[in-house]
Amino acid sequence: MADRPRKPLTDVSLDRLDREILAVLSRDGRATYQEVSQQVRLSANAAADRIRRLRTQGVIRGYRADLDLARVGRTLVALTDVNLRDGTDNRGFEASLQQLPQIAGAAHVTGEYDYQLRIVCTGTDELEAVVEALKRDHGVRELHSRIVLREVELDPARALP
Repeated sequence: MADRPRKPLTDVSLDRLDREILAVLSRDGRATYQEVSQQVRLSANAAADRIRRLRTQGVIRGYRADLDLARVGRTLVALTDVNLRDGTDNRGFEASLQQLPQIAGAAHVTGEYDYQLRIVCTGTDELEAVVEALKRDHGVRELHSRIVLREVELDPARALP
């Protein structure tokens, strides 16, 4: 099945106030309309209207908690490049990742590998079990893992046009 064409990424234009609002919300998704309005120097109603418009346009997709998985025992993070076996369906592989709670993120990528996975584990024994499961049950032919030593915090609002 062919991928559906995506909407053009340039169908939403942002002004200075939109970017400021998005920067505030990227730092604190729980900020109230009043708190956002104070930081961007708008009325609460005007800030709320802009936030609703940004949600309707799909710029704001949702609000999530930023989980520190190390605090609940998942202290080992691996970035794992994966090549699938010939004949393995990409969509099927992607769906099968839901069965492995240690897979915290996945990206279909260009280059030498098919996917890059972000795997969070309690230790090397669990990472080894995930690697074996990927090979045995999920169509993975080859993989290459690197252990994350330290995360670098970057503000996602830096990327706003």
